[in-house]
Amino acid sequence: MAEDLIRYDIIIQDALRSAVRKILVEVNRAGLPGEHHFYIAFETTAPGVKISNRLKERYPKEMTIVLQHQFWDLQITEHAFEVGLSFGGVPEHLYVPFSAIKGFFDPSVQFALEFEPGKTGEELPAEFRIAERDLTPLKSSTHVLKLLLSRLKRKKPKPLPQPKTQLAMLKKTKKNLKLTKLLQKKAAVLRLFPWMHSAKRANRSDQEKGGRLINPTYG
Repeated sequence: MAEDLIRYDIIIQDALRSAVRKILVEVNRAGLPGEHHFYIAFETTAPGVKISNRLKERYPKEMTIVLQHQFWDLQITEHAFEVGLSFGGVPEHLYVPFSAIKGFFDPSVQFALEFEPGKTGEELPAEFRIAERDLTPLKSSTHVLKLLLSRLKRKKPKPLPQPKTQLAMLKKTKKNLKLTKLLQKKAAVLRLFPWMHSAKRANRSDQEKGGRLINPTYG
């Protein structure tokens, strides 16, 4: 069997996602007609999905939402939709890319569509692609936060020394310079008067033996 170089499967997936988008746009404009209502399943870890930590803990892999009686602030963009829903009496705001959808079902007419999340030929927004790369080895938003913090720490410049540290370093530097100059001066004197070095050694030797000090000038 010949290889599918056109990738009909991806083209059909994108076309069906576009159909879901058009359905939601129409509902947003005119409301749900008759008995129509929707079950939408999506991956909670898919790139671009934005839900609360409470929902992520409850649905670590995927979740299904219902658009029927109680939903608000439905907004549709080219690549995603966002909506307000109530979960256990707690209002939540969800942002779901169409590329994260796994299934779309209208039970009133038994209409269903199934998708493979992430399988798309469309150019996704930059933030989706970054999230996809970072989420590959990860399982939750906590790991993403740790990853971002680690990147910030790597890029963080080294802090400047505190005033006390700077003062101590300055004193140490001055002390080292002073000692260096003293050693240089001593070396210069010994080069000019080499007998002083041998005289000092002789004086130290006499002192150890209890002898007298020798004046190198007068003998």
